[in-house]
Amino acid sequence: MMAQRFEGKVMVVTGAAQGIGRGVALRAAAEGAKVLFVDRAAFVPEVAAEAHCADTAGFVADMETYDGAAATMAYAVEKFGRIDILINGVGGAIRMRPYAEFEPAQIDAEIRRSLMPTLYACHAVLPHMLAQGRGTIVNISSNATRGIRRVPYSAAKGGVNAMTQCLAMEYGEHGIRVVAAAPGGTEAPPRRVPRNAAGDSEQEKRWMAEATRQVTESTFFKRYGTIEEQIAPILFLASDEAAYITGAVLPVSGGDNG
Repeated sequence: MMAQRFEGKVMVVTGAAQGIGRGVALRAAAEGAKVLFVDRAAFVPEVAAEAHCADTAGFVADMETYDGAAATMAYAVEKFGRIDILINGVGGAIRMRPYAEFEPAQIDAEIRRSLMPTLYACHAVLPHMLAQGRGTIVNISSNATRGIRRVPYSAAKGGVNAMTQCLAMEYGEHGIRVVAAAPGGTEAPPRRVPRNAAGDSEQEKRWMAEATRQVTESTFFKRYGTIEEQIAPILFLASDEAAYITGAVLPVSGGDNG
């Protein structure tokens, strides 16, 4: 932990109720940031309260809708006066299965979950950052742009990578940095809200096991990463220590760069 690295900074973290997003938001608050924890899970204010800091708040919004993204940025500016850093953490594969087995509605759901929240949030935050003449956006991508049993998710994260590089090129002259971290497989506590609310069939569990083996064997370390091993690179990219880094997608994936 870097003491007070984000002192005086306002940070919005989406997907902050669980997993990597939760860890990033809590660590940023501990390092001095004013943090808006954003999630569609109703318990996100409880997570924000875990920071034991007066300068945090939870905000319930569905980032799969543009209205949710716009409301989030408007609330952050109303509460904290500006937005210095946006961490786009919403996403995650809903199902693991061979591509031929996906139903059309399931393909749409994967893209809506893992591409559209980042696309919407970047669009919604840009007017605020342009008005300030500065800002940093960190998109959470994935090394799963190469892998099995998750083609729609992989396509969505490939879109996040492309968006990161294009936005960085387009808005660098306006003082806005846009970067991405690409985590590999990451060990996490059980989710309070599962990604696939319908649950997995026995066949889907077998497909998931196949994907898990591929992810593990593709890393040089032959293991999943930890949430702590993901938090540090994400916050480095968000910090002023990375002030001359933009348009980059940093793999945090044990050597399997996707």
